[in-house]
Amino acid sequence: MAQFTVNAARFDPYKNFKFRVKWDGRYVAGVSKVSALKRTTEVVEHRDGGSLSFTRRSPGQTKFEAITLERGVTHDPEFEAWANKVWAYGAAPGAELSLADFRKDIIVELMNEAGQVAQAYRIYRCWPSEFSALPELDASANAVAIQTLILQNEGWERDADVAEPSEPRL
Repeated sequence: MAQFTVNAARFDPYKNFKFRVKWDGRYVAGVSKVSALKRTTEVVEHRDGGSLSFTRRSPGQTKFEAITLERGVTHDPEFEAWANKVWAYGAAPGAELSLADFRKDIIVELMNEAGQVAQAYRIYRCWPSEFSALPELDASANAVAIQTLILQNEGWERDADVAEPSEPRL
């Protein structure tokens, strides 16, 4: 079990607006939103035959929810290139899927206000189940065009090697 240290100078919780996403050893440009990392463990209820008054509960299967990444539309092809590994238009029948590398491990880093990595999470065996290349377009709107990539995954854990940074002094 990893030992986490506490920074006695830090009283405020970390903000949710400074973060980075990395896969294939590179940071992905322009990610503006990452959905919550959420896991749910099913409850298995059972009752002892001799007990009439209550049921017991124990943990069952754990499921990890899909993760949604959003970013503004740019010329960077990372979202689309990964989505195309799961299904490629025009590929020969039976070759629509890249079995060699359609899954990736990704890292989400949460940073403090000074831009230091405060926490990191490793998300395992992700693959894109949904890709939105363009949002609904509206000539009357005043908004950024957002791409969306929904990633299925097989679990995540906090990176215990990331220590809490010392607060910088000016």
